[in-house]
Order: sequence, then C-alpha cells, then structure tokens
Amino acid sequence: MNKVEIYTSPLCGYCHAAKRLLKQKSIDFDETDVLAQPNMKAEMIQRAQGGRTVPQIFIGGEHIGGCDELHALERAGMLDKMLELQ
Repeated sequence: MNKVEIYTSPLCGYCHAAKRLLKQKSIDFDETDVLAQPNMKAEMIQRAQGGRTVPQIFIGGEHIGGCDELHALERAGMLDKMLELQ
C-alpha cells in the first residue's frame, strides 16, 4: 500500500474530515501538525507546489491536494486504486 502523508493543524475542520475518511477506511497515515512543528510548514508549501492551506495530502509521494480532492477521489472510486499502486 502506498504511504499516505497529511499535513494538518488541530484547529482545521477540513483536516479532521480528511483524517476521519482515512480512519473510516482503515488507512494508516503519517501526520505532520504544522502548528506544533512550524518549521515543517515550509516543507509542506514546497512539496505542495505553493499550497499554503491545510490539509495537504500526499499518496505515494504524489500531491493529491486537500480534503475536497481526497473526498472527490473516494466518490470517483479512485482512492483505493491510488493506495494500492506501488
């Protein structure tokens, strides 16, 4: 299964919604809280090609966007396929 990484903030409702979807699907993910680790925000922005808002989500190292994009992948039936790609 491809590694899932998510940059978050504890104050972000979209972050909670994205994590809730991942947990409902029993998908393990690595979370980086950019509020607790402000030095990681610059890395997030660079990896997300300028994306400054949270969440920023990566699957297998590929930037997929935020919460809306994650849910769109799920609705389209593509999230599981992305997770399984090696």
